[in-house]
Formats: sequence, C-alpha cells, structure tokens
Amino acid sequence: MVYEIQQGDYLISIDKRKLNIEVIHGYLKNAYWCKNKPRSLVEKSIKGSICFGVYHYKKQVGFARVITDSTTFGYLADVFIVPEYQGKGLGKLLIKTIIECPDFQGFRSWSLATKDAHGLYAKFGFKEMDNPKIWMRKVNFSEY
Repeated sequence: MVYEIQQGDYLISIDKRKLNIEVIHGYLKNAYWCKNKPRSLVEKSIKGSICFGVYHYKKQVGFARVITDSTTFGYLADVFIVPEYQGKGLGKLLIKTIIECPDFQGFRSWSLATKDAHGLYAKFGFKEMDNPKIWMRKVNFSEY
C-alpha cells in the first residue's frame, strides 16, 4: 500500500521511489544526531525503515523514518524539514501523518530522541519517560 497525504501544494508519501537521497543525506550529514553519517549508511537505514518524504510539488523538502515491527512499537528517527521550508507547519503535518498512518494504528508505544523539539512532539502525545530507570541503551560512538 502506498500511503500518501496531499495538503495544498504539499505531498507526504511513503513511496521510497520518490525519495531524493541527495537531499536526505545532505541534511543528515550535518544534523546533530548523526553528524558525518556516510551516504551508504543513510541508504541502508532507508532500506530498513518505513520512510516519509515531504514534497513541494516534486521537490523533497522533508523526511522522517519509522523503525518498527509493524505491530506494537515504532521509533521515530531522522525527522527534518529543510530550513527554507521551516515555519510553514510542515513538521506538524509530517508528525500527524506518521501517527495517523493506518499501518501504525494499535501500536503499544512510540519513542524518539530529541535535543530541541520537545514542544513539537508533545503536541502529539509524546512525553518524557515515566520511568527512565527501566530503559537502557548501549552507545558505540557518538559521531560518524
């Protein structure tokens, strides 16, 4: 199934054939959460995720991906809107589209990590962990 939402001049689609790897890698290699990430790893992460492209006509202006078992859990990652399109409500539209995706209904939980967008995600029910002591992680390195 190709899930797409059209709002005015903007399209959000999970069709990976529409993705512009140059735009995605160009943004992510400078993002604080994956600084210097090689293009090959961006491509590999796209293959293993459900991806949402944001388009103004056919120009890609945003992206997000969901890492999921497609049944109970989703991890939201690599969310961005390119700078020249920020402030137009596209980030909100992107998160709303992801959360409302028919394939994700019935998830037990969602998670994400952010340094600076807590306000955006809070609008969609995300909150700080109730019991952070039960969560663990293993970090191998911080930059590529």
